[in-house]
Amino acid sequence: MLTMVSLSLFPVVLLFLRTVQVGAVAAPVLKFRETDPVTGNSVECDRCQPGTYLRARCTATTMSVCAPCPPGSFTELWNHIGKCLRCGVCGQNQVERSACTADRDCQCQCVLGYYYEEKYEMCLRHKTCPSGQGVLTEGTPENDTACHVCPNGTFSDNVSAHHNCTQHLNCEAAGLKLVLKGAAWHDSVCASSTELTSKNSGDYLREIVPAFFVHHKPHIRRLRRIVHKLPSKDSRKQEGTAGLNLPALLERINTWVASATSEQIQQLPDLLTKAGADNAGERLHNKMQRIESNLKELRSLGNEICCKDATIIHYTRVHTASGGGLQQI
Repeated sequence: MLTMVSLSLFPVVLLFLRTVQVGAVAAPVLKFRETDPVTGNSVECDRCQPGTYLRARCTATTMSVCAPCPPGSFTELWNHIGKCLRCGVCGQNQVERSACTADRDCQCQCVLGYYYEEKYEMCLRHKTCPSGQGVLTEGTPENDTACHVCPNGTFSDNVSAHHNCTQHLNCEAAGLKLVLKGAAWHDSVCASSTELTSKNSGDYLREIVPAFFVHHKPHIRRLRRIVHKLPSKDSRKQEGTAGLNLPALLERINTWVASATSEQIQQLPDLLTKAGADNAGERLHNKMQRIESNLKELRSLGNEICCKDATIIHYTRVHTASGGGLQQI
């Protein structure tokens, strides 16, 4: 697990790093050389263990005197420093994972929703996966979110740091007809046999419009113009859009989509083009054309089936009435 230790160790880091190698294991150096203040001779003194500091140096006749670190300070290694190190404080967007003790500084980690980026030596917010991508692995205090493009047959219609891709609705398995095949950013659009004749392309386009704006996300100023041009029930334009941010604009669009007529939805591609969002208008128009083409084909197929069924019924009735062979009227 990632540990971020206070920078207070740095002034004495070279002193602490003096170790000797015993086999493959680094053993602490328990002794140090000191000059006797009386005789001027070199003497070997004991270091102080972690959690203590050197209160009095040794001489030719006395040993080193060590004392415990007072509250709020620590030493992590064998040492001969005259003062314990001050306990560190967790930085911005960090939380204390374990408190400072006499022999260990406090241990910090990033708060929920953030991870530690070594390149910048700070905690950064987990990235979100855009529409059309899902979360492969969620972010942790040590690692950022990992995203992946939704594979065929799946979609993600939101921006999230937690949700993975979802399977497209199987229209056939649900006893419905496929009106628009799903994409990486929207689900499949299905219809019942009754809805094929009672709804138009605007009704089906309505189902993907909220996801469309999340995925294609026009520039904020252009999106404000688009929202301003959306007709209300009394055909008046939307008011008070100048100061709206992206979430508020998307919420305004979703509210409009829920109450707009199918004819108003059908006019949306042209409205986008007039607002300067030519590419978005063309993409939405292509979706609507695909829906209309599929509806035409499904209705035509439905009419053929109905005609065949009617012919069979007609032949059956004639056959029954004549008491024998089939006759065509």
